[in-house]
Amino acid sequence: MIIELLFIFFILLFGSFIQGASGFGFGIIAMSFLPFLFTVKESTLLVVSLAFVLSVSIALQLWKHIKWKSLLVILSAAVVGRYVGFLILSHYGEMDILKTFLGIFLIAVVIYLFCSKGPKPGKKVNQTWLPITLGFFGGLIGGIFAVGGPFFVFYFLLIYHDNKYAYSANLQISFLVTALITIALHGINGDFSIDFLGSFLVGLASVLIGSRIGIRFFARLSQEKIKRFAAIVVAIAAANLILFG
Repeated sequence: MIIELLFIFFILLFGSFIQGASGFGFGIIAMSFLPFLFTVKESTLLVVSLAFVLSVSIALQLWKHIKWKSLLVILSAAVVGRYVGFLILSHYGEMDILKTFLGIFLIAVVIYLFCSKGPKPGKKVNQTWLPITLGFFGGLIGGIFAVGGPFFVFYFLLIYHDNKYAYSANLQISFLVTALITIALHGINGDFSIDFLGSFLVGLASVLIGSRIGIRFFARLSQEKIKRFAAIVVAIAAANLILFG
């Protein structure tokens, strides 16, 4: 039991550090390893609950950089996606096949992280169908696997390519709102158990420590190097989920 809690602590510490330093990555790192201990449903509920705390912690430190108008469309679509994700996770969240699907999606995320070249300055960004599409699928994947971050990252990098503080602040608000929706839906559905509390408390300490350390490195570390390093770690875990999950 102690070894299991230490594993949870260090995985979540690493994930929260990555999110604090780069704006995202907590869910991707955590969901790359937690399904080795829990079902996808249990892992998702733990990660989403902690992602809420983590996002609040980071958002409070970047509050003045939030651009509220840019959040309306993408968050409206994300809420719908989260509800659909809740329905899928409630019915199929205990099935081991979901670990394989998660592994495949994580590999796709890694390919995106390695191949993406970043937005071009001055490029006009669609303000309707693009945030609706990305918001819905970000909400959907986040509701099932707690790894919907890349959809939001893509959008906010497009509109805030020249302001990394606004990018990170708006990203955290997106994570905060979508996580709150998932927690409320599963709470009403009675999906949280007493056993969940121990893992949550260990994870709570992890994310509060890791995010503060990550924020301190936010202005110093290269976003590209952080992204590449996290992608390698995720790729290894994803391959294990597909082969042995």
